Amino acid sequence: MIDFKVEAEGLRDELIARRRDFHQHPEVGFEVMRTAGLVADELRRLGLEVQTGIGRTGVVATLEGAQDGPTILVRADMDALPIQEETGLPFASCVPGVMHACGHDAHMTIALGVAKLMTQQRQHLAGRIKFMFQPGEEGHGGALEMIADGALKSPVPDVAFGLHVWTELPLGIIGVADGPIMSGSSIFTLIVKGKGGHAAMPYKAIDPVACAGQLITALHTIVGRKMDAMAGAVVLSVTGVHTSSMGFNVIPQEVEIRGTFRTFNAYTSEMLEQHIRSVSEAVCASAGCDVDVWVKHLTIPTINDDEVTRRARKAFERIVHPSCLDEDVRTMASEDMSYILDEVPGMYFFVGAANNSKGITYGHHHPRFDVDEDVLPLGVALLATAVADYLMPEG
Repeated sequence: MIDFKVEAEGLRDELIARRRDFHQHPEVGFEVMRTAGLVADELRRLGLEVQTGIGRTGVVATLEGAQDGPTILVRADMDALPIQEETGLPFASCVPGVMHACGHDAHMTIALGVAKLMTQQRQHLAGRIKFMFQPGEEGHGGALEMIADGALKSPVPDVAFGLHVWTELPLGIIGVADGPIMSGSSIFTLIVKGKGGHAAMPYKAIDPVACAGQLITALHTIVGRKMDAMAGAVVLSVTGVHTSSMGFNVIPQEVEIRGTFRTFNAYTSEMLEQHIRSVSEAVCASAGCDVDVWVKHLTIPTINDDEVTRRARKAFERIVHPSCLDEDVRTMASEDMSYILDEVPGMYFFVGAANNSKGITYGHHHPRFDVDEDVLPLGVALLATAVADYLMPEG
């Protein structure tokens, strides 16, 4: 039996150097030209068949085994976030206002490490591995664009795997829940329209600011008052309020309210949208205002296949002690890996990356976010073992 933990540990220095290079040169959305170029070059160097420009700037590569068998998809995201880094690390971002604050630099590094290890085992593989490096995960719809460009065709994957380094868990703990593990994400914008006027004579105006205050309170009572929060696993947050005027003595014409809601199933999401519309219309009508409601569903819930997850958990016991496998890790954060798992049975799992003793405690999307780099060989070992369980059944 190949010990992928030992094999991955042998790549430690290479993994750390690659992750730090990605970290220093972050790119957002679909603008991952340098990143995708480095990924494609490394995959070609390993002898894989590489396609670029999938979903604008995505990369797909296939490793063919010596024998026929299933196709296993390994997906990693590539984009960074529009955040100014404050870590003070010697390899901190060189790009002002852009940072790998969610661990995608580690995800790419781990997937490339798996590609290297599995290339070395090509003669023992019964099947193939399809690597999918995706741009635009952070709210840009990158997975859907790659799928529309044929990323899940020719060949069609039988099983899909992905992982997320996770600073909500300590290093060494692996989140391996089945069923829904990440919520679907939706955003909304409400334009409350009143009648502007002088702040000294509000009775001559129809005040959209006062209406917006009532509406925000009403929106935050939907969950728990109109919906069963425990049954639906729902969260709704108003995150921004903007007016059409900045004057201290001006009642504006309009107020814009922005927010997000998250759920673990599509039905609940649709129901919540309808509540937002009806509550907004009722509150605004009572204040004499009009309202325009705009809702966009960014992602669907990320749902692990029960059988794939059960099998992966068993395989992971070759790498970590069973006590390190946490079957209850779920989050209201979202991921567009959800669209891949909606097409292909698979598993998305979390690899703990926090370390209190090193001060690595900041959450995702924070300007001081970092990961313990011990997560890199661990992630490679776990992902390679999950893949090998399908393609190297005799060990």
